[in-house]
Amino acid sequence: MTDGILHRIPVVGGLGYIESVRRLPSPFTATLVTEPDNRYFRHAIAVVANGEKVGYVAPEIASRYFESLNSRAAGSPVTCPGRRGTYADHQTSGVELLLDFTALRVAAVE
Repeated sequence: MTDGILHRIPVVGGLGYIESVRRLPSPFTATLVTEPDNRYFRHAIAVVANGEKVGYVAPEIASRYFESLNSRAAGSPVTCPGRRGTYADHQTSGVELLLDFTALRVAAVE
C-alpha cells in the first residue's frame, strides 16, 4: 500500500453513527478498536472519536491491519489522525470521514 493511499483511509458505516459524526471537529484523533466478536465482519476495526463509535475502517483495509491491532489490544490504544471528507467524497462514495495511517505504529499484513 503506498503512502498516498495511507493518507485517505475511508471510515465506513458513518451513517449509522451520523449524530456522533456531526459532532466531530475536523481534524480529530481516532482510536482504533478491534472487534474480534463482530458477527458481520471478522476483521472489524471500529473507529472511536471523543469516546463514541463513528464507524469502521473499510473492510479491504481492516483485513490487513486487524491482526497487528488485535495483538496490541492489551497495550496502549492505537490512535491516528482523522478528518472530515470533502463534499466530493460524500457525494461519490458516501464517506464522511477519512483516517491517516501513515504514522500508524502497527504494520499491515501483506
